Amino acid sequence: MIEAGVGGNARGSGDVIRMDRRRFMAWSAMAAAAGMVGFPETVAALSPSLPRQSLGSQVRLTPSLFHDSVEATHRYLMRLSADRLLHNFREQSGLAAKAEVYGGWESDTIAGHTLGHYLSALSLMYAGNGKADCKARADHIVSELQACQQAGGDGYVAGFTRKRADGTVEGGRVVLDEVSRGDIRALPFDLNGSWAPFYTWHKLLAGLLDAHRCCGNADALQVLEGIAGYIETKLAPLDHAQMQRLLDCEFGGMQESLVELGARTGRTRWLQLAARFSHEAVVEPLASGKDQLNRLHANTQIPKLLGVARQFELQARKSDAAAALFFWQRVSGHHSYAIGGNADREYFQSPDTISRYLTEQTCEHCNTLNMIRLSRYLYRWSGEACYYDYIERAQYNHVLSQQHPDGGRFTYMTPMLSGEARKYSEPEGEFWCCVGTGMESHASFSDDIFWRDGSDITVNLYIPATLEDAQRGVGLQLESQLPDRGQVRLTITGNRDASLQRLRLRMPQWADTASVVRNGMPQQLQARAGYLELPGPWQVGDQLQLEFAMPLRVEPCADDATVVALRRGPCVLAADLGPADQPWTGVEPWLAVEDMASAFSMAGNDDTFQVTLPSHPQGLRFAPFHGLHDRRHAVYFRHLDAAALARRDSERAADVAIQTRLAERQIDHLQLGDEADEAGHRLTTVGNSYALSYRRQKGRDVRTGGQMRFDLQGKRPATILRLRYWGEEHRRRFAIAVNGVVLANEVLDGGRGDRFVDVDYALPAALHAPTDGGWQVRIEPEQGYSAGPVFGAWLLA
Repeated sequence: MIEAGVGGNARGSGDVIRMDRRRFMAWSAMAAAAGMVGFPETVAALSPSLPRQSLGSQVRLTPSLFHDSVEATHRYLMRLSADRLLHNFREQSGLAAKAEVYGGWESDTIAGHTLGHYLSALSLMYAGNGKADCKARADHIVSELQACQQAGGDGYVAGFTRKRADGTVEGGRVVLDEVSRGDIRALPFDLNGSWAPFYTWHKLLAGLLDAHRCCGNADALQVLEGIAGYIETKLAPLDHAQMQRLLDCEFGGMQESLVELGARTGRTRWLQLAARFSHEAVVEPLASGKDQLNRLHANTQIPKLLGVARQFELQARKSDAAAALFFWQRVSGHHSYAIGGNADREYFQSPDTISRYLTEQTCEHCNTLNMIRLSRYLYRWSGEACYYDYIERAQYNHVLSQQHPDGGRFTYMTPMLSGEARKYSEPEGEFWCCVGTGMESHASFSDDIFWRDGSDITVNLYIPATLEDAQRGVGLQLESQLPDRGQVRLTITGNRDASLQRLRLRMPQWADTASVVRNGMPQQLQARAGYLELPGPWQVGDQLQLEFAMPLRVEPCADDATVVALRRGPCVLAADLGPADQPWTGVEPWLAVEDMASAFSMAGNDDTFQVTLPSHPQGLRFAPFHGLHDRRHAVYFRHLDAAALARRDSERAADVAIQTRLAERQIDHLQLGDEADEAGHRLTTVGNSYALSYRRQKGRDVRTGGQMRFDLQGKRPATILRLRYWGEEHRRRFAIAVNGVVLANEVLDGGRGDRFVDVDYALPAALHAPTDGGWQVRIEPEQGYSAGPVFGAWLLA
């Protein structure tokens, strides 16, 4: 049961129902006007009654790529020190730390986020893979957190900090004290000087929930309720507008975790607290069928929809289901790359612009893990195969590629730019967010293989595994040759009391055809709603053999059909462009339309292709993308006929002509981001400024409170300072001065095209003539904003 409400910000249930009905009807009208035929009916059919459940805790992986990844992750989890990750938690509770703090993000104000991920990974590893040492480690962490909470006395447990201007590091309580007084200084990733504290807190809440669910640790729920009570007290003085302003800073999945806490404890106070973390500026447009994701930080938004999804399961508001479903459809169908990842430089772009955002900073792993989790919610409500088509794509191509086979080294971004290679963390080094989600995703493959719906069992992923459902006496053994070949075998190893009735086998989206043999007898089956269905009765020893066709599939980008990815079976194929530690030739592979069928007609013994291309007559090896660790690669290719090839050559000639004209006017040029060139131009920085590279162009950024200065030299009079920016750069405001004279207060807020743009700033006549000191340029951001990145500076005649 749910207890009576506590606190003052909840509406009556009748008001909620009436408001939801109005929202849903308005959304339905908008959807119909936008041509989204059948969408309102699809939402209306979604059921939060949860008839489907994953059987992950009763599954054990058998040898495969996924099993290897789990074992590598397990070794890494055991290598890490829980006491080092607990350092800040004990220190902030007045207890002596038992071990030195880790470096990287764990020595920044976001400290503590890794412990939450780690606790989740340990718990998931125990539930899905039976690793008893992981349960023991998880129990130790919970007991330590409980000791911290008891020492603090007010429910507070956290590892995040704040750094003052003088360098003094303060515990996170001061941030909550200020917020409670109405002092809310919320930037996208900074709240009152601390790096996204609620985001960091959410990781701990999620870890405690996983320890409770997977390890049966009742103390975890008590610790979590103590933290939730502290948060509830601190946020109680804030009105609705103040709370929405607070949510302008990334807050992770706070809503989802608090809804889950309410579900497990039966206390509506946690549901009411969760509702305060509903970010209306993001959720309301989605509930109304509006894709306003362009320029939003991707992984800030996905957890918000996870919260909305969990809320739907408890409160059955159709507008929540509409927001979650619309978001999933837009992101998976219009904002995602071939490997299942999304976003460039962590941000969504305009829908259907993938071909223009093939860069070295695509596909943050956190986003993909959270999209997989959202897909599970939607599958639970509908049972539709499309959600596991997405999960399969993401697991085989992004998740498997994200961890290096030696274990404990994870990517942050997975680059889609041809000629790039994956860059991995060090096992006890960076502790990025994607190290944390990497631990989790590589511990939880068991969750996606077998699902139960009443007396039916559904096979959603063909990962080698066994199922032992002791409660119902059902056992299955799944053997699979995927991803190399399309053969799958499923054997009934237990069926006590004939409790197994229908088997449902997902018909993969990539398979043109499938043959099914049941106990030696071919079956004539048609897929229904993406599944092959076989009725009982079943006996121990019964066997199904499946063979899926695995043709080469060409997947064009929605915005440019001449840019394509290649897929065979569940795997995206990539061109191997050589060792990561060797220079790349710079020659991008491209495919001739007329030669595709013959070029990929023969696979090698190791399921790779040796392909002769017009760009590479000597041949290139094509292999599943996930396996190209420590290799440069290409995932997307120009797919050109004669006319398209001529257009490409004409564009390249025009670019050369532009560079020639620039060289004639150039007096001096600084390549920002290049260490030697910056030193030669006496570049100095104040505060937080860093070099970067985007689309292989070097540049430099300056964060709020900082500045950069450099000198340009020349013997000819100058009339123009030219600076280069990325055309869709946004939320950047900064002053540009030369020799102390402000030339402009620049605002970069997108809209200049998905290309680099050169902006000319006229020098006043008094600054034209050369001097011994040259021209000193100063770039300084406005308070609360960043400057740049600037990808080059030119002094022009």
